[in-house]
Amino acid sequence: MQSSKLLSSLNASQRDAATTFSGPLLVLAGAGTGKTRVITTRMALLIGQGVPAERILSVTFTNKAAKEMTERCTNLIGRRKTKPWISTFHSLCVRILREEIEPLGFRQNFTIIDRGDQESMAREVLRSIRVQDSALKPGDLLSIISRWKSAGVSTSQAPDAATDDREFLAAMAYRKYCDRLRARNSVDFDDLLLLTDKLFSEYPDALKRQQDRFDYVQIDEYQDTNQLQFRLVQAMVAPHKNLCVVGDDDQSIYAWRGAEVKHILSFQTHFPTAKVVRLEDNYRCTDEILNVANRLVSYNRERHRKVLRSTKPAVEPVRFEKFPDEVIEAERIGLEISYLIAKRNCQPSDFAILFRTNEQPRAFESELRRRQIPYVILGSQSFYDRKEVRDLLAYLRVIVQPRDESALLRIINTPARNIGTSTVEKVMQRAILQGDPFFKAAQDATARGDLTPRVSQAITNFEQKIEGWRNRFLRSPQTLAQSFRQLVEELKYRQEVEKLYKEPAQVTTRLESIEQLADALDDYSRRSAKPSLHQFLDEMTLNDRDEFGSDNKKELERNAVKLLTIHSAKGLEFPRVYLVGMEEGLLPHKRSVEGTRQDIEEERRLAYVAVTRAQESLTMTFAETRRKWGKPRKTIPSRFLFEMRTDQQNDEAMAEEEAAAE
Repeated sequence: MQSSKLLSSLNASQRDAATTFSGPLLVLAGAGTGKTRVITTRMALLIGQGVPAERILSVTFTNKAAKEMTERCTNLIGRRKTKPWISTFHSLCVRILREEIEPLGFRQNFTIIDRGDQESMAREVLRSIRVQDSALKPGDLLSIISRWKSAGVSTSQAPDAATDDREFLAAMAYRKYCDRLRARNSVDFDDLLLLTDKLFSEYPDALKRQQDRFDYVQIDEYQDTNQLQFRLVQAMVAPHKNLCVVGDDDQSIYAWRGAEVKHILSFQTHFPTAKVVRLEDNYRCTDEILNVANRLVSYNRERHRKVLRSTKPAVEPVRFEKFPDEVIEAERIGLEISYLIAKRNCQPSDFAILFRTNEQPRAFESELRRRQIPYVILGSQSFYDRKEVRDLLAYLRVIVQPRDESALLRIINTPARNIGTSTVEKVMQRAILQGDPFFKAAQDATARGDLTPRVSQAITNFEQKIEGWRNRFLRSPQTLAQSFRQLVEELKYRQEVEKLYKEPAQVTTRLESIEQLADALDDYSRRSAKPSLHQFLDEMTLNDRDEFGSDNKKELERNAVKLLTIHSAKGLEFPRVYLVGMEEGLLPHKRSVEGTRQDIEEERRLAYVAVTRAQESLTMTFAETRRKWGKPRKTIPSRFLFEMRTDQQNDEAMAEEEAAAE
C-alpha cells in the first residue's frame, strides 16, 4: 500500500508518530486514540521504505493483542514471505532461550510448567523443609517467588530481600524450588524473563546475536513493563536506540504483578534524545464520558499531562445512582437492561457490568437469570484449567520431555493402570534422593524388591507406551492432530470422561474440550511452517497465562450481557457500561485505602480505565448498605465519585442527602 494512502486515514498526531523512525520515540496514547493503527502503520511505512520486514520487532503483552496486531499489519503490507516479528514479551524470550539457554545449565528442549505444576512443586519443597501451611501456603510462596523473579532477585539475594519471617522461609524454599526446576529441565513463566535477562547480562555474544537481528523495536502498552522487561528492552536497542514505545501512564493498573509506571514516566530520563508525541483525539467515548474521565485522572500527581478530546457528542448524560443495598442495585440495573432490550432495540451484547472484586457479580447473575437475560462472566475458569485439558496436555508434555515429572505424576494413573499413590510416593522419594528420573528410580526399586512384580510391570508397560507415543508424534508422517486423536483413543479417555461425570451435559462439555484441543493442534499446524509438538506446547502454556484466552474470546462474541472485573475489561469497549459498587473499600479497594498515595493513584487509574470502556452510555452506582459477615453495613461513597462530578453536581447531591435526612 502506498505511503500517502496509509497516512490519509491518520490525524496529525498519529501521522507524526507513524513517520518518526529514528531514535527513541514515546507515543502517549490515551484510551481510544488509535494506538494499534499507529503501530501497524509505522511498521508498514518502514517496510515501504525498504526496511526488511524481519528486521522489525514489535512486542506487546497478550497473545490477543499480538494476534490483532499481526492481522492488522498483514492487511496493510499484504501476505509476504517475511513478516515483522510480532510477539508477547514471554514468546520472544521463549524463542531466544530455545536457541541460547544451554550456557545457563538447561537443555534446549526445556519445558515450561503451568500453574498447577508450580503449586505441586511448591508443596513438595515446603514439605521437604518442614514448613507447615499455617506458616506459608504454596500459593503464597509462588507469589513471593514471582515478585522476586520479576524484580530480578536471585536465590542468593533473596535472604537479604526478605522483609519478615514468612519471606525468610520463602527465601529458603526459593533455592530448592529453582533446583528442582533445573533438575527436571523445566522453567516457570517468570523464568522466561529472568533467564533471558541473565543470558544478556552474562553472555555478551548471545546478546549481540539478538541485537543484530533487529534495526527497529516497538513496545506496546509500555506502562505495563516490569523491571526485567525494561532491562531487556534497554539491552536489545543499545546499539541503535531505534525504540518506539507506546502507552498511557493513566492506564497503568498492574503494579500487583510487578508493572512499574515509572518506566513510562521517566522514559526521557533513560533516553534523553527522545521525541514525545501525544495522541489525544478519542474515537471511542462521548464528550460527557471523557469529561468525567479527564476530571478523575487529573487528581493523580504522577502522570504525563494530557487531556483527551472526544469526536462524539453525547446523546445522554453520565449518571450517578445510589441504591439502598446491593440487591436493589442489581434489581434496578437488571430492570433497566430488560427495558432497553425490549423497548429500545438494544442487544444484550451492548451491556457490560464492571466490578472491582470477584465477589460482586453474584447478585447480578441472580437478577439476569431471573429476567432470562443471557449473560456471561468473562475471566472465569480458563479452558486450560479443565481437568481433561490438563490431563491430555500432561501426556503431550511427557511425550516431549520424559523428565517432566510434574506432568508424569499427573497422568501416571489416569486413567487407572494399577500404579497407586503409595507406589508413586515411594519411587519419587528414591528419585529425589538419588537425583534420578522417575523410571530409573522405579527400576532400582524393582531390583531391590521394593515393588511388587505386578506394579513393576505396570510402570514398565507405561514407560514403553510413552516411548511408542513419542515415536508416533515425533517421527510419524501423521499430523499432530491425527496423532493426538489416536492417543485419546488408545487411552480410552472418552470412556474415562463418561465414567467420571454422570450428567449428560457435563459429559458433552468435557468431550467438546477434548475436541477443542485437537482443533487447536490442527490450527497450529496450519499456521506453522515447521510444526512441532514442542512449539505447540510452548504456545499453549503462554496462552494459559494470557489475560484473555480463546474461551473468553468466544464468550465475548456471544450476544449476552458481559459481567467482568475492571482488570479483565482493559482493552475492551462496550456501548453501555454500568460501573457498580463505587464505595470506599471496593473502589478504591480496602488494601489501597490502608496503603500509600501511590496505591490510591493506581486505583484511580483503574476507575479511569473502567470509565473509558464506555462508548455511549455510562452509569456509576453505589449501595448505601452492603452485607458483610451476614449483616448489612453502612458504606461510604467512593471518593472517585466526588472527583468525577462537577462542583455543581456535588452541591446538588449534598442538598439531596440533607433533604433525605430531614
